[in-house]
Amino acid sequence: MAYETGARVRLTRDFQVTAAGSVPGPLCLAEGLAGIVVGSTKEAGGVDQDRLASFDQQMRGYRFDGFAASLVEDLRQKVTRLGAFDAGAGGRTTYRVRFDNGFVLGGLEEDWLTGA
Repeated sequence: MAYETGARVRLTRDFQVTAAGSVPGPLCLAEGLAGIVVGSTKEAGGVDQDRLASFDQQMRGYRFDGFAASLVEDLRQKVTRLGAFDAGAGGRTTYRVRFDNGFVLGGLEEDWLTGA
């Protein structure tokens, strides 16, 4: 089920938040935590994943105001679209969700979410 921006969703499984790189951190968001979809990205597979991972790693750790965050998200989507065009690959949709406890997570796959 595709989710529109503004849709209420819940996590379908526990999600361990990772630290810099891919090292699991001590924080875990519990199954059933509710939030609102604030964006989605059509991600391509293959070669594009390296570019996208590099972009995410460079942007991780910075706090942006709302306007700057939207510009960064726009750049991320352009990187993704460019990779999909270059690779000719099929894609998957991932979601960015702002949870009720204040955490914002991006890259959540559709099967990790359910309607609230």
